[in-house]
Amino acid sequence: MTFDKLNIIEPILQALTNKGYTEPTPIQEKVIPHMLNGADVFGTAQTGTGKTAAFAIPILQKLYTSQSGSKGAPIRALIMAPTRELAQQISDSFTDYGKGLKLKHTVVYGGVSQKPQTEMIRKGVDILIATPGRLLDLINQGFIKLHSIEYFILDEADHMLDMGFLPDIKRIIAKLPARRQTGFFTATVPVEIRALADSLLTNPVKVNVAPLSAPAESVSQSVYFVEKNDKRALLQEIFETETIETALIFTRTKHGADKVTKDLIRQGIPAVAIHGNKSQTNRQKALNGFKDRTIKVLVATDIASRGIDVDKISHVINYELPEVPETYVHRIGRTARAGESGIAISFCASEERGSLKDINKLLPQDIEVKRILGFTAAPVEAPRATNSNRNRRWGSQNRRPETSRRY
Repeated sequence: MTFDKLNIIEPILQALTNKGYTEPTPIQEKVIPHMLNGADVFGTAQTGTGKTAAFAIPILQKLYTSQSGSKGAPIRALIMAPTRELAQQISDSFTDYGKGLKLKHTVVYGGVSQKPQTEMIRKGVDILIATPGRLLDLINQGFIKLHSIEYFILDEADHMLDMGFLPDIKRIIAKLPARRQTGFFTATVPVEIRALADSLLTNPVKVNVAPLSAPAESVSQSVYFVEKNDKRALLQEIFETETIETALIFTRTKHGADKVTKDLIRQGIPAVAIHGNKSQTNRQKALNGFKDRTIKVLVATDIASRGIDVDKISHVINYELPEVPETYVHRIGRTARAGESGIAISFCASEERGSLKDINKLLPQDIEVKRILGFTAAPVEAPRATNSNRNRRWGSQNRRPETSRRY
């Protein structure tokens, strides 16, 4: 199927063509017709499935075909996202798909001055993209009123829950008009999210897009078994032996991201961490530096990485394996985009063997195991080697690759 079969108006079709998009993804094919017909939608889909376009295109089309043209008109569409980066990415998508429609949108999030944001709102916007905290602040200050909202999208609802935004979301929802069209998108459906969806949606169409279960074939995947305390030295070894142009490194925690970043900087490698404790100015500066290649390595947590859309990342390194197998696929999907090839390297400590097994169950074939002399994680049931017999030192040069095998 092509986009022109979905009853999309010509200006949006042209914008999609300009972006090089001709065929909708499964979620776009399923969601766009229902939203154009005015139905509420409950969508279960992971990041990277194209769901932003699935709700942005019908909202733009419906606003365009019914716009009043009056200056300073009230906000008619509200999209809420869990992170600043994702909110900005959604805003960029509305810019791309809405060229020539003369619809105005803006994005509001915390960590930066609110003055430019409130000035845009005073001038009048049709579409508002927001994170919950800043949105609630501006509502409480009287800058934003939601009485005229016709379309409401809650994106990545499960991550809203993970980040503790549920109380704020409920306060915002209470200010929305009862008559509206709602799109609700989440990757997982815990009990709290199911209850929130039931309170928000009216006779919704349910759309379930299977989680991405296989990375692109152009991603070369490998895993090294290594004790937790030796990951730092192994990372240096990788940077000394691999030709790494740009790398996105994933850790489980903010503290871990900061530690890895400091280690890389000590090596003379330009690196920066991106996570929730960083100010928006610092986060945007880091992203810009990574995009223009003045920063070689970006170290991120999974939540902070949402919304990072950077082409030509040569390596993704899982410094710590994710607990959710599908997250692995999404992590390494940041490389090998747009027909490029890419390399994904994972470190697996003894206590992470279970996570690796779960990841391998999800993949068409097991991840290739590689060895570097001096780095071998002991089996879970075996006692760990002592520092005296491991012969591993930070910066040691006496290691050599061994024969690869399959796990």
